[in-house]
Amino acid sequence: MPQAYETAPRLDDDEDEEKIKAQQSIPVDKHLFDARTVMVIGQVSMDMARDVTQRLLALAHVSDDPINVIVSSPGGHVESGDMIHDTIRFISPKVNILGMGWVASAGALIYVSVPKEQRYCTPNTRFLLHQPSGGAGGAATDIEIQAREIIKMRDRLNKIFSDATGQPIERIAKDTDRDYWMGPDEAIEYGLVGKVVASQSEMK
Repeated sequence: MPQAYETAPRLDDDEDEEKIKAQQSIPVDKHLFDARTVMVIGQVSMDMARDVTQRLLALAHVSDDPINVIVSSPGGHVESGDMIHDTIRFISPKVNILGMGWVASAGALIYVSVPKEQRYCTPNTRFLLHQPSGGAGGAATDIEIQAREIIKMRDRLNKIFSDATGQPIERIAKDTDRDYWMGPDEAIEYGLVGKVVASQSEMK
């Protein structure tokens, strides 16, 4: 009888696919760790914050050599952005941040966690600043509490961006009342970006 060919095992569920993806990412993660580079890519969430802060703390534990953080994010959960922002400021190593693609909302919050001279972007990066929003619901008293908290968050973020850019809080508040988009040159003029770079060698 002819010998039957063996076929690759079928992946019948997402769990098997996730295991394969995880195994494939191990070499990449190791190279990034050795390069002291951390990626902040996609929606800002608690899962992202946990992963990014773990990597930052691990790198800080290994060495005081500089760390490069690459940010390309539409934003997301503000408190998760706060966690990454504060961790970058908390650890001992110098952190350089490179914006790529787009740096928006909570992504911009992470971006301004370092001094301006350590903030870079590539030529096609776009930046978006805006005030926080929330879906208030429930009882009237709960809606009132949520509204007050959103106002507190807005004022706190305005102060962070004012300190980071050198712009008066009044201008930050006015600009972020609606979506405020900037290209690299506009972001440099605004005080958000320190330098536009086209190659890795241009970063200090």
